[in-house]
Amino acid sequence: MSAQIIDGKTIAAQTREKIAKDVAALKEKGTDVGLAVILVGDDPASHVYVGNKIKACEAVGIISTEKRLSEDATFEEIEATINELNADDSVHGILLQLPLPNHLSDVQETLVQMISPSKDVDGLTKTNAGKLFLGMDDGLVPCTPQGSMILIKSIEENLSGKNAVVIGRSNLFGKPMAQLLLQKNCTVTIAHSRTKDLAGVCKQADILVAAVGREKMVKADWVKEGAIVIDVGINRIENGKLCGDVDFDEAKGIAGAITPVPGGVGPMTIACLLANTVKAAN
Repeated sequence: MSAQIIDGKTIAAQTREKIAKDVAALKEKGTDVGLAVILVGDDPASHVYVGNKIKACEAVGIISTEKRLSEDATFEEIEATINELNADDSVHGILLQLPLPNHLSDVQETLVQMISPSKDVDGLTKTNAGKLFLGMDDGLVPCTPQGSMILIKSIEENLSGKNAVVIGRSNLFGKPMAQLLLQKNCTVTIAHSRTKDLAGVCKQADILVAAVGREKMVKADWVKEGAIVIDVGINRIENGKLCGDVDFDEAKGIAGAITPVPGGVGPMTIACLLANTVKAAN
């Protein structure tokens, strides 16, 4: 039996419909929701991502501002831009598009932490990370884990007692994803490159989330029959097409439900960015 395909595009569209209503309701009360994106340099992928985010903002009525800085922008120039936006009451969310150019790699984290936690729509500041760890619901949660959780709950509302395995331990995804699953009373394992018998660990998972950046690493024999499989990886292969960290064609014959790449987690990330911006405006 083939797995149910989790349609991220449709669920993201439904999420955006609700967001548009929330934006309109805030506008009626006199608040025009605003998101500012800081884009440093000329990385083509970053320009595409930012363009998609701005289009998504416009579609739901969020006012978007783009602050472009040159490839050789200094730490001080970016710091001044962040401080300007922190002080601007018309801006409710600030997004520093990552990664920054190589000469800023050592100070990237410092710049992220300069964003006001109340405007940190990526959920990367220490304040928001701490609120997630403590189970507080007034923080801003990173968009991709948040979107992944919505996709999981579209299949199974009650996750209590489920075994969940997250492959990947990054601050951006793996750790916050594990915290969200833990809050829903899952028993959570964070697996990584040093995990012994990684395939065997994954095989125990009722919910398997892969975020490692290695194309088709997760094979069918890693997947428990009937499991929910969330593929966060985006890898471009030799023929130019995109694929995930899960071998989709193999795994869909074993899993109960699975996300495709593209069209799974990706659309939810932008939808949750919009949701975080509305939350920040409230």
